[in-house]
Amino acid sequence: MYRLWIIALTFLMACGQGSSQQAATTAPADSAQAYRFGEASRDGIGKFYAGREIAHVMGHLGASWLDRPEREQEERTDLLLKALALKPTDVVADIGAGTGFFTFQMAPRVPKGKVLAVDIQPEMIEYLNEGKTKRKLANVQPVLGTEADPKLAANTVDLAILIDAYHEFSYPREMMSRIASSLRPGGRVALVEYRAEDPNVPIKELHKLSVAQATKEMKAVGLKLLKNDKRLPQQHIMFFGK
Repeated sequence: MYRLWIIALTFLMACGQGSSQQAATTAPADSAQAYRFGEASRDGIGKFYAGREIAHVMGHLGASWLDRPEREQEERTDLLLKALALKPTDVVADIGAGTGFFTFQMAPRVPKGKVLAVDIQPEMIEYLNEGKTKRKLANVQPVLGTEADPKLAANTVDLAILIDAYHEFSYPREMMSRIASSLRPGGRVALVEYRAEDPNVPIKELHKLSVAQATKEMKAVGLKLLKNDKRLPQQHIMFFGK
């Protein structure tokens, strides 16, 4: 199963390159102080931030992989939902929502709030709108962002969750600055990433993130580590706040 996962992920990275390049036209010029450029590795884009090479983006052509039946058991998304401790009135921003696999699980838990399902690919927004209609979830709001801007209003979000997405951001400094600005007082960022510290996690290195690396990058935009929840089998659940 893990071998199949890696093979499929390699395919999905290739599928995502076209969408990433297409979205880049909406992104601002790079800051020479924040980023450097070098030779790209097989799984990276040749752009480096805080000593880390940014990974390729997963494309919409691999949407079926995001909704695979075994995902819940492999990633224990049930445990992740419990860890979030959502309140009925919460406004949640699902950054890199994809097909809405997790968006549609969170929505019923915030009946008096809403889930802002953010993605940069118009094809994913279509999936999200179709899923919202099919499930009759009026509190799901798809949002088309860009590589550098999630299009979230300031001081409106209780929880921003990024599931295996942050390491693929082409503009991590800009994205996280805007996400931090969107947080209400007491708001949190939940960064879910495969554990780079564990060599037994069968994921390519650029698609993992350590607590130390994440903490360094979040500190650059004014966020500090509040808690590292270790209940998932292969991923960190890192909570950050202002």
